[in-house]
Amino acid sequence: MACALGAWLRRGAKSAALVAASDKASGRRGAEPSAATGSRTSPNARIVRIRWGDCDPAGIIFNPRLFEILDDSTAALFEAALGMTKRRMLEVHNCAGIAVVHTAATFHSPLRFGDDVAVESAIAFGRSSFKVEHRVHLGSRLCAEGTETRVWMVRDGTGALKGSPIPADVLQKFRPGVSGELKAPTRDPRT
Repeated sequence: MACALGAWLRRGAKSAALVAASDKASGRRGAEPSAATGSRTSPNARIVRIRWGDCDPAGIIFNPRLFEILDDSTAALFEAALGMTKRRMLEVHNCAGIAVVHTAATFHSPLRFGDDVAVESAIAFGRSSFKVEHRVHLGSRLCAEGTETRVWMVRDGTGALKGSPIPADVLQKFRPGVSGELKAPTRDPRT
């Protein structure tokens, strides 16, 4: 599961559209994107503006806010692939949620109020769990990387939560060629 994602991250997968949009939004020029590479699934991308409330007194992003952005990016990844909101996905698939069982982030460069950052996300599936890896760029500069391991959750007969195999139709939507190529970034609806 991690191999394809790791290769994608090592190669710095960024589409020309993603870098250009981030450069334009941030006022930067001349970024040279690397070619997007294939992985088990195509990464998804979106642009997020760092807001005043996202920052700590030092004027940089407060680290829990990055985790919220990553969580939102995972939801956006599912919404793009399935063509429905996360809420609708949970209803349609009788899912109690996609629980985070592990998360981590590495900060390489500060994110500041007003920055329009590009968040790229890629996913790899196991039987009932999946791993999402995110890269956060400001123009051509890698600012942060994050990972989430999540489990597809359902309620058993007693109402208790338990992991469950990810539905085949969900997996089908994420197959290369089905969910499409790297999509142009979308603006965060919060901005």
